[in-house]
Amino acid sequence: MEINTQKPPKEFLMGVDVHELLPQKEPFVMIGKLTHFDMRKTVTETIIVPNNIFVNDDYFGAFGLIENVAQTCAARIGYINKYILKKGIQIGFIGAIRNMEIFTLPKVGDLITTTVDVQEEIFGMLLARAVITCDENQILETEMKIAVKEGGNA
Repeated sequence: MEINTQKPPKEFLMGVDVHELLPQKEPFVMIGKLTHFDMRKTVTETIIVPNNIFVNDDYFGAFGLIENVAQTCAARIGYINKYILKKGIQIGFIGAIRNMEIFTLPKVGDLITTTVDVQEEIFGMLLARAVITCDENQILETEMKIAVKEGGNA
């Protein structure tokens, strides 16, 4: 099956292993699966598990939510590198977090959906707006700047 790199079919995305898109390794992987990809928008879903390093008293903490957003951005970059540019995983860094609001923390067993919309991308810098929802309720919104290390394969 030929893959449309602008918006691959859902069946294809269901088979993508996020571990192949990220420089992070377990137990520091904070996304579960890639559910949507196009050049402007990336969506991941994650079930909060009790042994996650950011779970405390059955709640997934703020640092975990931030890392979830960053890894959704990284999954986008990893997808582009692997399936479009045919190159290795690059290392990225959070350059800035702005206008972050956390409305509530998800609990163990909750499914969170993270949507990242690219606002601007230039010279290895990505500015994205991110929203995390749980049970269709918005639990986080923020803007994040990610810097990608040139030639910095993981």
